[in-house]
Amino acid sequence: MHLSKRGEYGLRAMIYLGSIREEHRRATIGEIAEHENVPAKYLEQILLTLKNAGVLQSKMGIGGGYYLARPPEEITLGEIKRILDGPIAPIRCVSHVAYEPCGCPDEETCGLRMAMQDVRDAISDILDQTSLADINSRVEHQIRG
Repeated sequence: MHLSKRGEYGLRAMIYLGSIREEHRRATIGEIAEHENVPAKYLEQILLTLKNAGVLQSKMGIGGGYYLARPPEEITLGEIKRILDGPIAPIRCVSHVAYEPCGCPDEETCGLRMAMQDVRDAISDILDQTSLADINSRVEHQIRG
């Protein structure tokens, strides 16, 4: 699995939006960009992708901005990663969403495929079981010491 800058910035933005969810407020692109130290123009494209995928919503005008489409407990890191960077699988022949056959003689007995399936499953399990709320709870716990 590779996390691109697009994926990293998107995850950071979504974690930030999850942290302000309790306040029932929106955040502007400028606010998110400044807080997360990411380029606003690039962030705008990322947030639009996330909005089109249904995990974000936005409101125009005074008091407008971006906000989560669902509670932070219902949005996982895996969902966001797949939206922004595509499949989690390190090779296509173990992907659940973008499967492509590989060139090995027998997929069922391919040692590389077996190992990469384990890698895919481990990463997927962590990302798909970790919500934005989980991350923000960990951050709060770390801050409190």
